[in-house]
Amino acid sequence: MSLQNLRRRIDRIDKKIVGLLDMRTNLSLHIGKIKAKEGKGVYSPDRERQVLGRVKQANKGPITDSALEAIYREIMSASLAAEKPLKVAYLGPEATFANLAAIKRFGSQVEYLPCDSIADVFLNVEREAADYGVVPIENSIEGAVSYTMDMLAESELKICAQVILDVSHNLLSNCPKNKIKKVYSNPMVFGQCKIWLQQNLPGLEMVEVSSTTRAAQIAAKDNSGAAIASLLAARVYKLKVIAKDIEDSPHNVTRFLVIARYDVGPTGSDKTSIIFSIKDKVGALHDMLVPFKKHRINLTKIESRPSKKKAWDYYFFVDLEGHRLDKKVKKALGELEAQCRFIKVLGSYPLEE
Repeated sequence: MSLQNLRRRIDRIDKKIVGLLDMRTNLSLHIGKIKAKEGKGVYSPDRERQVLGRVKQANKGPITDSALEAIYREIMSASLAAEKPLKVAYLGPEATFANLAAIKRFGSQVEYLPCDSIADVFLNVEREAADYGVVPIENSIEGAVSYTMDMLAESELKICAQVILDVSHNLLSNCPKNKIKKVYSNPMVFGQCKIWLQQNLPGLEMVEVSSTTRAAQIAAKDNSGAAIASLLAARVYKLKVIAKDIEDSPHNVTRFLVIARYDVGPTGSDKTSIIFSIKDKVGALHDMLVPFKKHRINLTKIESRPSKKKAWDYYFFVDLEGHRLDKKVKKALGELEAQCRFIKVLGSYPLEE
């Protein structure tokens, strides 16, 4: 078959795809109206997981599953935007890793609201200035983000989804590597790129700033400056990529949470986050963990934080496998509640594959 004939076939297929996408979006609009009547949120992480799972099952190639997921994320993003103008708050400014995580989850067709602090993200969602918020909770190298944990303890917002983001640090500048005199970035990022910097830019001044995006903004105006930031920051602030993937560990992953004003239903593959405080007695923490062992529930994370209300009083944050509505999880949480001083379910949400 000739090139011209093959292109004509592609044109006919494209026409069918557009027609099907229009049909799909119209169905989404009808669903949106039903959700509005029932007082449900537009974004449904549980339904999103089902859709992506079925799409991957139906995929026969040669397109990869990851490419297909990226396409469907944008299709769903467009549908969300058509249902209701959706606003997502994130820890800004533009081009931060929180921004990248938000785009990974919601696509490019929704409105994004950069916030100056994690507290502002919570506040905007609580006051309904934003429908959802995206905040960091932990990094595989640096550990937990304590301020997010404190906000979750105080806020009535729920965790409705999580985003796992592979973090890639890059050296950005508009001058050659041998002309760089200062490097700007976040203190945590300097720690994650310490070996590379010692080997490649020894003796240079490392200037700590509030975020990688702020570093890119400064470097864009400094003729002898460089920033360690994302590739998105390079594009937004018109910087050249001097070196890619300069992080010391190849397994640098940050986990983000999506927060909302409502709960999410079970998908069959979920995680639940809780917070509790224990009574001051010998063996109290051991006793709190017994219900999970009894009902064979796997705990994937446990972290302690000072309560800030009483000296030597601690909250425990726990992630466990299963949904809060699952029978065995409900039993375990009920038994835990009977023993501890305070317990709060922060949210149940789909596991990220």
